[in-house]
Amino acid sequence: MATQIPVSIDRNSPVPLYHQLAEQLAAAIDTGVLKPGDAFENELSLADRLDLSRPTVRRAIVELVTRGLLVRRRGIGTTVANEVIHRRNELTSLYDDLKRNGREPLTEVLEFNTDFVDQRASGILGLDPETPLVYLERLRSVEEGPMSILRNWLPPVWADLDLDELTNQGLYNVMRTRGVVPAVAHQTIGARPAEPEERRLLDLDKNDPVLTMSRRAYDASGAPVEFGDHCYRYDRYLFDITVYAS
Repeated sequence: MATQIPVSIDRNSPVPLYHQLAEQLAAAIDTGVLKPGDAFENELSLADRLDLSRPTVRRAIVELVTRGLLVRRRGIGTTVANEVIHRRNELTSLYDDLKRNGREPLTEVLEFNTDFVDQRASGILGLDPETPLVYLERLRSVEEGPMSILRNWLPPVWADLDLDELTNQGLYNVMRTRGVVPAVAHQTIGARPAEPEERRLLDLDKNDPVLTMSRRAYDASGAPVEFGDHCYRYDRYLFDITVYAS
């Protein structure tokens, strides 16, 4: 049964009613009154209890969904989202981000191929188009469930990577232990519909999207060290980017 959060609505305030409601519900989530996975009071119940119109309540709920605080699922209803991992605008790996957020990363190696020919990836890495690359595909999860599918193409020098290393460490950690330090990267962030296999691995519904991030990483000399093309559950991951006026 959904917890009913006390809400105080000031109808004389210039602050829109939906925003007053959204902020108080967000505070209940932020302070732990509503916990990840908790069932959320439905729209009709909230509207009746607070004497608000359903469009007002709906707008508040949509705002919380947009902010990543609530998740709507067909057949289940609305629940409080699991804790979202934030990636800052700096060169880190998902493994680093999870550790920094006090989480324990869980990794399953889905594919490890040391004779993978991909002309596009070879070009990005500055190699001959027919050069056999190392292709690595992993599923990264936390206690609550899967978070991301990580796909990396590496120069052939990494063909001796050990599966235990890849299961128990982040790729950038492994690189650093071998004296290769990613220093700069160009990355592109986007979103798209999840592919069928991605839906299965990430436990997504049919129409759910995924966040995407492609990255080309280089060492301090400018030599390419890896090309990555990753996708993330939309409700468990956020990119934080600071921008400055010109």
